Amino acid sequence: MAKLSIEEIVASLKEYTVLELNDLVKAVEQEFGVTAAAPVAAAPAAEEEEVKKGPSEVALWIKSVGDSKVKVIKAVQAITGLGLMDAKKLVDGAPVAVKEHISQTEAEEHKKALVEAGAEVEIK
Repeated sequence: MAKLSIEEIVASLKEYTVLELNDLVKAVEQEFGVTAAAPVAAAPAAEEEEVKKGPSEVALWIKSVGDSKVKVIKAVQAITGLGLMDAKKLVDGAPVAVKEHISQTEAEEHKKALVEAGAEVEIK
């Protein structure tokens, strides 16, 4: 059998349907014991970027309630999904962690809501 050039192979592949090309890829993978998946080389760089940015999980703490305790309780209730009494108990125990093991961006959003309600908040 004569060896085909790359141009001839590409020209013949243009005539195939997508399903036929998919079958061809599977057959080549099986015949030669290879995979057509692209190697992933960018993952370590992404991990290094995450480490440089800071921790992936943080905790949101209320340091003090301030003057508008009712607003803070309602904000805590909205953030945690707790009932009114449980949210009040949590706020009364300040300084206390409102939510733990959350992303930095989620913590910033919740901090903004609590600060608007009048609480003094810290992200640890």
